[in-house]
Amino acid sequence: MKIISINAGSSSLKFSLFEMTDESVLVSGQFERIGSDGSGYTFKYNGQKITEEIPLKDHTDAVTILLDKLIALEIIHSLDEIKGVGHRIVHGGSKYSESVFVTNQVIDDIDAFKEFAPLHNPAHLLGIKAFKEALPDVPMVVVFDTAFHQTMDEVTYLYPVPYHWCGDYGVRKYGAHGTSHRYIAETVKDMLGREDFKLISCHIGNGGSITAIQNMKCVDTSMGFTPLAGIMMGTRSGDVDPSIIPYVMEKEGKNASEVIEDLNKNSGVFGMSEYSHDLRDIVSQCEEGNEKAIRAKDKYVRRIVDYIAQYYALLEGCDMIVFTAGVGENNSAIRKEVCEKLAVFGVEIDPEKNLVRGETCKISTEASKIAVWVIPTNEELMIARDTLNLIKNR
Repeated sequence: MKIISINAGSSSLKFSLFEMTDESVLVSGQFERIGSDGSGYTFKYNGQKITEEIPLKDHTDAVTILLDKLIALEIIHSLDEIKGVGHRIVHGGSKYSESVFVTNQVIDDIDAFKEFAPLHNPAHLLGIKAFKEALPDVPMVVVFDTAFHQTMDEVTYLYPVPYHWCGDYGVRKYGAHGTSHRYIAETVKDMLGREDFKLISCHIGNGGSITAIQNMKCVDTSMGFTPLAGIMMGTRSGDVDPSIIPYVMEKEGKNASEVIEDLNKNSGVFGMSEYSHDLRDIVSQCEEGNEKAIRAKDKYVRRIVDYIAQYYALLEGCDMIVFTAGVGENNSAIRKEVCEKLAVFGVEIDPEKNLVRGETCKISTEASKIAVWVIPTNEELMIARDTLNLIKNR
């Protein structure tokens, strides 16, 4: 059975087509700059990469070309081979704790939650609309990034603010990257052959979040009301004193939205280093003695360690720490520094094994009191699995 996973942005559409009998990727790629000059697509399949610049006035154009190319390239012979479409949705509010079929009510809810994810939810709806037009009879499923975190208890997800803010305005912790953290939890379950474990999942990329997981359920996560909270990221500040916002507004003559924009796009590693948001560049600059890069890297590592230590205490111990996503999977220098600072908990890694990039590997020594792994995440596969499971069980 063939399932296609979709991640639609306001001017982009990423996709992966899976053959679910063996969960192999038949083709993946993305459409970019939709609605703008220079739009086009990239297809990756059978070791090949096809890139073409082509006018794309909207997401419907992108989906039409995508489906036409699947047939033209003989990846499929008929659209009837596509048995399901799974859509990534950033925000499902507190209503959705699992993936669901697309219905008119679900569409209305995704639209209603756009105030929590104004850059994402409206874009996801464009993708859903385009596929509903192109494949009206194919079952469609939405997979919410916030769903996995709905198991947090009230003490965890509530903020110490006026209580009615939660009930009246939805002010609470929602988290993000839930699909990735759930994939890691599922993978660990398969590796161990059991569900009763304590896991700290570190999704560390340009954006990043850390999640405490016990018995396959999220206990706490670092991102909050928005993805701006938590650890320091590529361009996001992570946790800061909220009083900074009105202070900087007055000093720089900015409004609140402009300061939040700075905290989202001009802060984090980029803001502190004044050089780059890419940890590869930062590590390279550190080796050359760039003091700002060293300071940014040290702060980045410290924030990650802070959350891992906090969640170690929350879980009352930990069986496994997993690094995933771009930095987590590929940056051995950052992993090394984080783990060295966790030595107080008995963490010890093998320097040679830690050189791994983008592959599943245990990087801790046998003497380590906590197993440390690198596990590549696969949110697209998680979306496809959910889509398949709902179709099979409907």
